[in-house]
Amino acid sequence: MTHRQPALFSARGWRAVELVSDDAVTLQRLFEENPEYFVEVNGEPPLPTEAAEELHGALPPGWPYTRKWIIGLIDETGVLAGMANVVSDLLAPGVWHIGLLIIATKRHGDGTAHSFYSGLENWMKNSGAEWLRLGVVAGNARAERFWERLGFVDVRKRNGVKMGKFVNTLRVMAKPLAGGSLDTYLNLVARDRPEAH
Repeated sequence: MTHRQPALFSARGWRAVELVSDDAVTLQRLFEENPEYFVEVNGEPPLPTEAAEELHGALPPGWPYTRKWIIGLIDETGVLAGMANVVSDLLAPGVWHIGLLIIATKRHGDGTAHSFYSGLENWMKNSGAEWLRLGVVAGNARAERFWERLGFVDVRKRNGVKMGKFVNTLRVMAKPLAGGSLDTYLNLVARDRPEAH
């Protein structure tokens, strides 16, 4: 179980560890006990295969990257209280992508999400990230505010993204970790230019 995994980073009594295949049941339990994200963006609770897809799902063909990480937040009681999906060097060297970040509902508003993100950002930066990117569903107001407060800015919108029962608009957002302008970022990741299709 994740307790034996070495910590990637830690803070406030919790540890962040890499989740592996053996953690699929625990990850699925986290999703099913905290379905709000899935209902908000997919229009339905998490599917029974959600954890397996996170752990083993492939990236789109033709998207270069170095590694995909599924990182679990183990709280002070040893329970999985959150997770993040992170991909290193996605589309260009130094560009790291946050595919998903979920914190247990009972911890919303207590600072856990900000603390976890802060540790995650420092770990990514120390591991070579120069840029962060993510997509947030337009209309998911809580998530939009969270990422905006953390310094992420819009680079483009992607319309017509099928997610579960919904077709969503994604706000593609980026954040520099080593200085640099958005023009520099868009030269690295042409896919994220506003005019890209």
